[in-house]
Amino acid sequence: MTETDAPRQANMFAAMKRSARLLFVASTIMLAACQSIVPKGPGPVQPTGPAQPTGPDVTQGLPTDTARHRVALLVPTSGPNAGVGQSIANATTLALMDIKTDKVRITTYDTATGAAAAANRALADGNRLILGPLLADDARIVGPIAAKANVPVISFSNDTSVAGSNVYLMGYTPNQSIERVIGFAREKGLSNFGALVPRGTYGERAGNALLRAVEQAGGTVVSMQTFDRTPASITAAVKKLQASSSYDALLIADSGRVALQVAPIVRKNGGANARLLGTEIWNTEESLAASPMLRGAWYASVSDGLYRQLATKYRTRYGSAPFRLSSMGYDAVLLTVRIAQDWKPGAPFPTARLRDPGGFAGIDGAFRFNRNGIAERALEVSEVGAGTISVVDPAPRGFGN
Repeated sequence: MTETDAPRQANMFAAMKRSARLLFVASTIMLAACQSIVPKGPGPVQPTGPAQPTGPDVTQGLPTDTARHRVALLVPTSGPNAGVGQSIANATTLALMDIKTDKVRITTYDTATGAAAAANRALADGNRLILGPLLADDARIVGPIAAKANVPVISFSNDTSVAGSNVYLMGYTPNQSIERVIGFAREKGLSNFGALVPRGTYGERAGNALLRAVEQAGGTVVSMQTFDRTPASITAAVKKLQASSSYDALLIADSGRVALQVAPIVRKNGGANARLLGTEIWNTEESLAASPMLRGAWYASVSDGLYRQLATKYRTRYGSAPFRLSSMGYDAVLLTVRIAQDWKPGAPFPTARLRDPGGFAGIDGAFRFNRNGIAERALEVSEVGAGTISVVDPAPRGFGN
């Protein structure tokens, strides 16, 4: 999820054609390159119980065959985070159906009833790879248990403090989106940066990321103020920005929903002409383009082009909209199936393959794991317009080396 895991992210991150095109894209990807605040989203898909199969390609309980790779999916399918967990599980089923593979068997284990119990059961069932868990605290529990069995963990968290050893993170990290949008702003001639960051771990990490990104890009951070999301605190922070310096770009390191509250105050207090900047979690706020105060704002995030196709297929099959994080479940399956081409069933997962410098391709675009086990992602920059969001700097198609 988000860094510890971000402020409660709004519903978590053109399109080519529709369902048939998505199947083609999934096949092409395979051939070519083949604590924890959960983002709000559409109404949760109700689970039917722990360790519930998510579709015809997902089998509950102890596998009996030896011809397929045994992979565990650890997500909450009950409790307050069940909607997100089930959405990810459903997306893994869609991926298996699209790829039409008979080499991988995925079993879902409910972490809401205990991450340690879920991990131990998954290992006892013979799974050689763990996808998930969703939450950073669960990843801290599951990682050491899986390490004793020499089983790697590909978590959907983006709390970078849990990465390392056998734990890899697929989550969207704010430092990468901040670095991307700051670099783009510098290319467009902006040099003096202000920042509004929420109090707490996410804000601290976003603030540190801004300082590093601006220094690397050759700009100047003229002021950074913290706030606690109350109207009075936001107004006070904006007035401090106005009193301390002038800025030509302002990072609002919070959700799009908060940015909608902050922008009018900024425009009336010294930031009338400033370029507003956002992080990856702006991607999930659909009402950004309705705000004149955010007109011209930039933010960096994973691409939504292929995700829209996935969302359409998801709604057709499950009758509701997916959570934005569901794409990570889909992409985790693409990654697994690609590596499974050279992975003998029953043998340990070839973990070294996760560190392929060329990376992987998926619904969310190109990504690769760095030496710390954190997913580096190719991000696009979008601009808020009058009723529309447009891409002003596309994501790179891959990595240079």
